[in-house]
Amino acid sequence: MSIAIAQPRHIFGLRSSIAGNIAFHDEQTIVFPSGANCILYNTDAKTQRFIPGSEKSEGMTAMVVSPNRRYIAIAEKGEKATITIYDLHSLRKRKILSSPDIQSSEFVSLAFSPDSKYLVAQGGKPDWTLLYWTWEKSKVMASTKTSNPQTNGAIYQVAFNPQDNTQLCVVGNGVFKLFRYSEGNLKQFAIQKTEGQKNYLCETWVSDERVVVGTDTGRMLLFESGELKHEFNLSGMPHHSMETERMASNVDTLPTNAGPPHITALVAYSKGFACAVGRGTVHLYEKSDDKEFFKKVREIKIPQDPNSSDPARALNQTITCLAVSPSEENLVCTTDVNQMYMIPLSSADLSKGDQATFETLSQMFHSSQVTGLDICIRKPVIATCSMDRSIRIWNFESCNVELYKEFAEEAYSIALHPSGLYILVGFSDKLRLMNLLIDDIRTFKEFPIRGCRECSFSNGGHLFAAVHGNIIQIYSTTTFENLANLKGHNGKVRSVVWSADDNKIVSCGLDGAVYEWDTINGKRIGESVLKSCSYTSVAITPDGKTMFAVGSDKKLKEIADSQILRNVESGDVTLTTVAMSHSGRMLFTSTNTGTLRAMKFPLTQPGEWNEYQGHASATTKMKITYDDQYLVTVSEDACVMIWKIQDKEGRGIKRDKEVGYAEEILITKSDLEEKNTIMAELKTRVDELKMENEYQLRLKDMNYNEKIKELTEKFIQEMESLKTKNQVLKTEKDKDETKHEEELSETMEKHAKELQDLESSNNQKLMMEYEKYQELQAKSQKMQEDYERQLQEMEENKERSLEELTEYYETKLQEMTTRLEQAHDESRQQSREYDETKRQIEEDGDREILDMKNKYERRLREEKEANTKLKGETGIMRKKFNSLQREIEDHKEEIKKYHVETIKLNNIIKNLEKDIAGLKKEIQERDETIQDKEKRIYDLKKKNQELEKFKFVLDYKIKELKKQIEPRENDIKAMKEQIQEMESELERFHKQNTQLELNITELRQKLKATDKEMHQERQRVRDVEAAVRRFKTDLHNCVGYIQDPKLLKESIRALYQKHVQEDISETASVDADIQKEYARQREHLERSVASLRKKLVKDTEIHRADNVRIMQENVTLIKEINDLRKELKIARSSVHDLEAALGLHRKSNKDRAVEVVAELTTTNRNAALQRDLEEKVKVVTLQKDEIVRLRNQIREMELMIPDRNGSITPKLIPI
Repeated sequence: MSIAIAQPRHIFGLRSSIAGNIAFHDEQTIVFPSGANCILYNTDAKTQRFIPGSEKSEGMTAMVVSPNRRYIAIAEKGEKATITIYDLHSLRKRKILSSPDIQSSEFVSLAFSPDSKYLVAQGGKPDWTLLYWTWEKSKVMASTKTSNPQTNGAIYQVAFNPQDNTQLCVVGNGVFKLFRYSEGNLKQFAIQKTEGQKNYLCETWVSDERVVVGTDTGRMLLFESGELKHEFNLSGMPHHSMETERMASNVDTLPTNAGPPHITALVAYSKGFACAVGRGTVHLYEKSDDKEFFKKVREIKIPQDPNSSDPARALNQTITCLAVSPSEENLVCTTDVNQMYMIPLSSADLSKGDQATFETLSQMFHSSQVTGLDICIRKPVIATCSMDRSIRIWNFESCNVELYKEFAEEAYSIALHPSGLYILVGFSDKLRLMNLLIDDIRTFKEFPIRGCRECSFSNGGHLFAAVHGNIIQIYSTTTFENLANLKGHNGKVRSVVWSADDNKIVSCGLDGAVYEWDTINGKRIGESVLKSCSYTSVAITPDGKTMFAVGSDKKLKEIADSQILRNVESGDVTLTTVAMSHSGRMLFTSTNTGTLRAMKFPLTQPGEWNEYQGHASATTKMKITYDDQYLVTVSEDACVMIWKIQDKEGRGIKRDKEVGYAEEILITKSDLEEKNTIMAELKTRVDELKMENEYQLRLKDMNYNEKIKELTEKFIQEMESLKTKNQVLKTEKDKDETKHEEELSETMEKHAKELQDLESSNNQKLMMEYEKYQELQAKSQKMQEDYERQLQEMEENKERSLEELTEYYETKLQEMTTRLEQAHDESRQQSREYDETKRQIEEDGDREILDMKNKYERRLREEKEANTKLKGETGIMRKKFNSLQREIEDHKEEIKKYHVETIKLNNIIKNLEKDIAGLKKEIQERDETIQDKEKRIYDLKKKNQELEKFKFVLDYKIKELKKQIEPRENDIKAMKEQIQEMESELERFHKQNTQLELNITELRQKLKATDKEMHQERQRVRDVEAAVRRFKTDLHNCVGYIQDPKLLKESIRALYQKHVQEDISETASVDADIQKEYARQREHLERSVASLRKKLVKDTEIHRADNVRIMQENVTLIKEINDLRKELKIARSSVHDLEAALGLHRKSNKDRAVEVVAELTTTNRNAALQRDLEEKVKVVTLQKDEIVRLRNQIREMELMIPDRNGSITPKLIPI
């Protein structure tokens, strides 16, 4: 007793109703949902890996791959909506997320944050709650309701900002909202006023601030920071009428109308974004600098289906999801009819502006419920039919579609002949027997059975059974006769199975009956009826004794001898199909939830089984291959799934490897004849092309041979002309060489003389310059001493002037003080006089008044007169008094003036004291500057001494380095000589090669000449032989006249005249002499050419040596000139240092320098110094002129002496 093991091997199908149903794991791996699994499909290896769904879930609703391509989140529907996160590398579960905050049983959209640490999940109806997770901690960070409370419109998609973990966008029916996570809450920002007017279907972020949103009115909206920046109107494009519009992010169908195209999917990439517009069309937009931000560059269409009865029907597919590969090389899309397409973006970019078409990715899948399934015995193929009106032949070994065709009617059942060459298909109108041709499925026999829901070939293939309502009809495959009609079922027959020996048929139906039929006489031999159960599938053991049936009562029944032996409960699920292996050791059932159960066999009560997640809907058919290696299941979810099966011990039917699978194919005679004619035409065409190519090759060979002959003749002519030119050039070269040697010797003699003159003159000038330098140094010392003496004298004069000024101002101050005292004394005396006069006047007045009082009566008149007199006197006295007061005030003003003058004088004294202090400071500063300059002069002297020491050391080092350099230079010279020898050897080899080539050409010419002579000799021999034959015939004719002497004589004379014409020996001797003379002259010319070549080599070596020697002399001259320049530079720098020491180089001291020179010249009036200066100026100008003349002369020599070796002569550095 054992339970079989089943592993998913391959699945054909796609679930397009899941949000985000396609994504890239890496460049070669695509992730998509199929059945109840998530598939990782490698496009290169064509292999699949599976992530199975959860056990108690009701199917997937959304999926998303993280930006770092490491994780996948799968949302599943159930009593409680859950999210499972898997590692894409190990395919292991990482986390299972669920939350009590959500009322919905499903999530409609998922999105990972840019750093893959956070996950947002949009819940479904009724509450449309958005959850913000840190998924690694299984913690809900925030939640909010996203739908509008007034309309409660559906939400389709949620997406993160690609640069910001805290910002996300939500779109739905009348919903466009931007949220930002902060402080544990999701807060809406940039609220749109008109958001309720549009049905937003999809979205994508094209940058960290811009988001593009698609609507159901054919408009794309570009938002930047929540503000509408641009609107793309795509409703003007041609579109097809829409039956249904599905969104990639929701299972709900959108409103159906024949209006503008819906924008159903968007995806962004680095250059721009792609959008799915209307039916089967994708537009590519790229960034632009204009106001529209993006411009349309490409339109991509879904290709037509050539296997369909209506090829253009494929264009009516609605694209539900788009994805771009990580390297942005490929764009993939899925459609609402479960198909996947791909296009390389590089090819889309190549021909921008044109229309491109997608390519099918993987296979073309079924788009609707699969109703029929059968497996072939002789070939590894599966046949399926579907409600999508298509029949497909799959290869379960290579996992691909071998043949595929769509028909006008729906197909309900299918049976595959054991040979794999025919199929039996039950269409809605008729039952058709068809040939499986190499590239087509073609009908060759029709049976009048409408809506045949079940048909099956016998194991031998000679019979087939077809269900017609409640009747099972048995036909012969060869004669197509109806051999038997099996009547007995009261309801529809749902399953017909042949026994292994084809003697028995087992059938089951909705009437609760399981019947056994004898195929030979058409009688019922066994029955099991249970009206409470509607059977859907039956299986039979290889020995034909036991049957297994499943039905609506959720039990697996084991039936033998028309009795139910066991009822195995299946739990809370309904079993839909059952299959028995051909070895009789494995039993499988499937459920209405799409799971596969491997039952423990033999059956036990209660039953034991292993359950595997397979399909997302009820399994409709299940078959096991005849080698028990694979199990095939088909389902209402339009998927075909292949399982690898084995029992616990790993046993199974061992297939004979030598026999293998059949490789025969069917082809019609007309097709074969057509292909044979095409092949014959192609062969004839190939033969014609070969003939043409050979003819063309021959023509080319002839043309090339003619061209080679012409070229050889031209080459010979050119060689002769070049020889003559070479002789002319040699003569000219000899003349030029002799001339050049004479000029070179003259220039060398001049050069040597000029060098000697220059050396002597330069030595004399250097001596004179050195003496002048010493004299200048002595003069500078004298000038320094004079300058110091003048400074002392100036200081003494300054002190004397200061003393005189102080004495002058002190005397002036004393005078002013004495004047001030005198003015004070005068003012005191005047005040005393004034008081005295006043007192006396008062006394006189009193006396007179007393006299008047005493003598009033007596002297009234006299007194009146006296009174008048006194009045006059008093007026005079008042005037005097006023004048005295004015004088006093004037004195006071003078005193004030004197006081002001004293203050002014005090200020002047203070200013003078300040001037005295400033002058003292200036004297101190000048003393300090003089000391600094003396220190600097002392430091410069020290530096000069140190530099002289360094010079001595450096001279010593230079000598040592020269000693070290000399052997290396000798090595370099030796290496150069070796290189020259090698070059000369190479030139010799080259010359030998050229000589050999010339010899070869000469030999070839000689060979040609000898060939010609040989041909001439052969012709001569032929001519002589012909002449001898003629002579023999003539002589034979003469011999006929031997009896007649006259005729004999005439005939001999005629013979002589005919054959003896000229002297041949003379011509032969002349030809021999000419050939000897030609050979002698040729040898003489060859000897002269060889001697000239030797002479040329010697001359070139001599000239090279001369050039090297001249170059060395030029280098030594340049070195000497550079040394002279250095010495001149040193002399200038020393003069500059002296000027700096004397302070005569500053701009401010230019006038001072002129004055010093003028003083020196005027005071000393040294005529010798003046002459010395003039001589120095003259010498400097002469040296400059001499240097210019030498440079010009060297330049002329360089121009006159051409450099044969191509070496570059060093140029003189300009002064």
